[in-house]
Amino acid sequence: MSKLKKYGIAVATIVTALYVVAGGAAKLAGVEHVHHSFAVLGLPAWFGYFIGVCEILGAVALFIRPLAAISAAGLGFIMLGALFYHVNYTPLVQAIPAFILFLLCGYIFNVRRKKVLDESFN
Repeated sequence: MSKLKKYGIAVATIVTALYVVAGGAAKLAGVEHVHHSFAVLGLPAWFGYFIGVCEILGAVALFIRPLAAISAAGLGFIMLGALFYHVNYTPLVQAIPAFILFLLCGYIFNVRRKKVLDESFN
């Protein structure tokens, strides 16, 4: 792995993990503003807490190489949900962080997926 790619994946992983942990912690703390989106989408209150747990576990798993690609894929799906909410219910500019995180998750997945495939077939 080249030095640029090595630092790129490290920065992408750290930025993604920090942002996702912050969002997950807010959901677990029951921050009303964060849980409002789930109510708007017609989802039960417990779903916000479930997503918060998934975000925190996913952020931790980003640092475990065999799990990083799977974690990035899962967090990417969560970001798609966030994008759906923001595109449909908020000013479009509020979707930018979710879009950037979706791209970062895609990058992490792309770089780390070979590790998953190597482990699966060996």
